[in-house]
Amino acid sequence: MLVTGANGGVGSVAIALLSRLGYTVVASTGRMGESAYLTGLGATTVIDRSELSAPGKPLGKERWAGVIDTVGSHTLANACATTRYGGAVAACGLAGGMDFPSSVAPFILRGVTLCGIDSVMAPLTVRQAAWGRLARDLDLAKLDAMTREIALAEAPALAEQLLAGQVRGRLVVRLTGEN
Repeated sequence: MLVTGANGGVGSVAIALLSRLGYTVVASTGRMGESAYLTGLGATTVIDRSELSAPGKPLGKERWAGVIDTVGSHTLANACATTRYGGAVAACGLAGGMDFPSSVAPFILRGVTLCGIDSVMAPLTVRQAAWGRLARDLDLAKLDAMTREIALAEAPALAEQLLAGQVRGRLVVRLTGEN
């Protein structure tokens, strides 16, 4: 399984969940210096995002049984192009852009499925099932390792770091009891 944007919150959770479920996880990141963090979450291999971020071919060598993509744009297109026959790609982010410069080749020649992630309109029963799976399958020690609590006053400065790709994992903003 490939996880793009691996240092972010969604990527970090995806790595922890997939590895706990027994999948071999490849983490794609622009910060190779965070490799120890990613392998600590359960990634078996860490690759530089440059392997996936440049314009690619309609089809590439089959590499992934499935993909969790938080990046979009060329990364998503290349992930689809290198997904194995019958594989699935979950698109759940657009950190690299909203465009999708791809072809239909992976979908009609390999039967790849591109799944969108609905975090807005999902019915309550679906949300409850998802939260139940997280409660059961997410290692709380790994969740703690990827989570940083900050005061509301810290949010503006950290927002700049977040947009610059310098924050890993999840930030939880504490709204009461500043400091």
